[in-house]
Amino acid sequence: MTASQPSPSSALQHLVARSPFGTFFGISQEAHDRVWAALTAPSGNSVVYVSMEIGADRDVCNPVGEYLRRQGVDRVDDPALAALVQPFLQGPLKLPIYSGGLGILAGDTLKSAADCRLPVAAVSLMYRKGYFTQLVDSQVGQIAWSAAWEPEKVPSLYLLKSPQAPDRPLVVEVPFLDHQGRTVMAYPQVWLNLEINDGLDSFVPELFLDYSGEGSPDWIQRAAERLYDSSSERVKAIQRRMLGAGVLPVMHALGLTARTIHLNEQHGVVLVLHLIAEELAERLGPEYPRLAGDQDILQAAAKVAQRVVYTIHTPVKAGHDRFSRTLYAEIGHDFCARALELLAVDEDNRDLFNFTALAMRVNRATNAVSRLHREVTKRQFPQYADKITAVTNGVHHLTWISEAKAKVFDATPALANWRNDPEVFATPLLIDDQVFRAALEKAWAEDTGRLVDFVNNMLVMHRRLMQETWIDPPNYLSHLPVRDSRLDPGAFTIGFARRFSTYKRADLIFSDREAMARIIREHNRPVNFLFAGKAHPSDEPGKSLIKHILAAQEDLYQKTGGLLKLVFIPGYDMALAKLMVAGVHAWLNNPKRPLEASGTSGMKAAVNGVPNISILDGWWVEGYHRGRTGWKFGSEMPVDAASLSEDQGSLQYAEDSASFYRIFPEILADFYEPARRSRYIDRCVMNLVLNTPVFNTHRMIAEYASRYQLDLSPPLARMMTRLRALYQSEQEPEA
Repeated sequence: MTASQPSPSSALQHLVARSPFGTFFGISQEAHDRVWAALTAPSGNSVVYVSMEIGADRDVCNPVGEYLRRQGVDRVDDPALAALVQPFLQGPLKLPIYSGGLGILAGDTLKSAADCRLPVAAVSLMYRKGYFTQLVDSQVGQIAWSAAWEPEKVPSLYLLKSPQAPDRPLVVEVPFLDHQGRTVMAYPQVWLNLEINDGLDSFVPELFLDYSGEGSPDWIQRAAERLYDSSSERVKAIQRRMLGAGVLPVMHALGLTARTIHLNEQHGVVLVLHLIAEELAERLGPEYPRLAGDQDILQAAAKVAQRVVYTIHTPVKAGHDRFSRTLYAEIGHDFCARALELLAVDEDNRDLFNFTALAMRVNRATNAVSRLHREVTKRQFPQYADKITAVTNGVHHLTWISEAKAKVFDATPALANWRNDPEVFATPLLIDDQVFRAALEKAWAEDTGRLVDFVNNMLVMHRRLMQETWIDPPNYLSHLPVRDSRLDPGAFTIGFARRFSTYKRADLIFSDREAMARIIREHNRPVNFLFAGKAHPSDEPGKSLIKHILAAQEDLYQKTGGLLKLVFIPGYDMALAKLMVAGVHAWLNNPKRPLEASGTSGMKAAVNGVPNISILDGWWVEGYHRGRTGWKFGSEMPVDAASLSEDQGSLQYAEDSASFYRIFPEILADFYEPARRSRYIDRCVMNLVLNTPVFNTHRMIAEYASRYQLDLSPPLARMMTRLRALYQSEQEPEA
């Protein structure tokens, strides 16, 4: 290195930012100060986004790491700087504090908020044992185990420091009641994850409350260990309180002034009770619990509602928190119980407090996550029907589009600036651009090759582990010779990956194995089915679905002479999801309509040009475009009591599987027959043209921005208006 060349250390100093809470890497001091100034401004012109989980794994989206690789940085001489930089180069890259779609959506939303430079901060919880790690045994099925992880080693994740004592972590005080009704204090530490945008000039701070410290009571520490710990109703309720009760303390500690709170589902709705208490304390003084009458509480709730935006994500009963009055008499203050009596009555069971009802009541804007889900939610909560609207979900296109396809988009003049503006995909010129179509197919083949290589290597590894551990591999193919078990990347490959819950019917298309095998034999073409996903450890019916998939493997392989290969991939996470949505040839979704509120995995496939084969539910009602982007099958029943039933006998296996078997031969012909292949590629391109400009979180966050009532700069306001003009979820399409 010559004297005129900057050393790696000096070249990276512009990405170091300091504050009273610590030192951070990946953002300039100017950008850091600008973002915090907006979040702490007296005007309150910002948003705090509250979510039980946030998916932020760095192995699928790591703008700082990508920058370092582009700059050729592989080491840093300065020890202090190296401590900040090396995690981005070496990892670990996973934050195992999300379970699936809800958390991944939260992460995508916050990435787009950073990209669009909206003044947003997020609050969630830190789980020292994460969600759970999935092992799958061919006989036992899913095996869940927990493993502690080390947040200290994850890039962009920082333990905040106390401004008064910089050698000690920042700690906030959160009050709880113990089992004897005494007030006790928990002292969560605060972790900061910087969700930095692709240009490294803006970010969203994601704040994680870590209740695992010794200062908190043992029962709080135990409840904080695992995401969605449902070992008891008490632990579940305590987890919800840890989130909701912790929001205001962390806001006060960091000086966040947001006048708008966005509840991503109702898990953190206890926050509303604290806002009501804060409002009454200001009006009536510290004796408000004794002085406030019912009308005072209702008036305070009406005022608090003007600060709250609420997104509901599911029609499924298990997704709505209900807690017994008896339990809340033990863990909640008398005032809390009084407020719940007024605001959280469960219409079906007066012995329960319904936290979804509380969130529904105390807000200024409520939205479902697709147009069909809006109608479902109105039926489930008719008393709030007039305020329920739709903001259809999206995905962060920069996270989910594969590297191979990104290179094609970069090289296509019509898609200039696609990274910053997904609107550019809305050009019909792509459909007839033969150069683009050929490049897209080539990139797709590369993605499929990577996915199939991953699966084939996994099968070999499982075969080896069979001799070394007690785990029996979860795939029949691992028991066969390598030459018979390897997947062919040229075979039509269908992907299915999501939470294994009964209404999602993971095993639907294999309910008549003979019908499926007959179709494969008649076409005499190989087909790969790749399945992945987790069932909650307490969900026995969901775990049984995984066993059904495993049980079908050998039978289908034998019935088709090895043409049909069904593989289950354990350990589903964001990296595997990205590999699958980019590499398969079609994405399968077959919930019972209308129980799938949105279904963002199909959107991730669509932004990679991958067509969907789906029940007409959730987002697919809006993304189907009369067959131009994929295929539909199954019942299209109206929203009524029968359709909303989750009972096993109402899941319509026979009818909807038969519908799939009717369309499957046509799909195979479109993929394999040279004369029809262009029709298949048409659908792929039209996913880019019709669905990518719409089903992205840039458009979604623009719709939310109008609900946030933010005072935006003229350039940013114009950007939000333009993105909203692409698609308005509330506006029904013309017939």
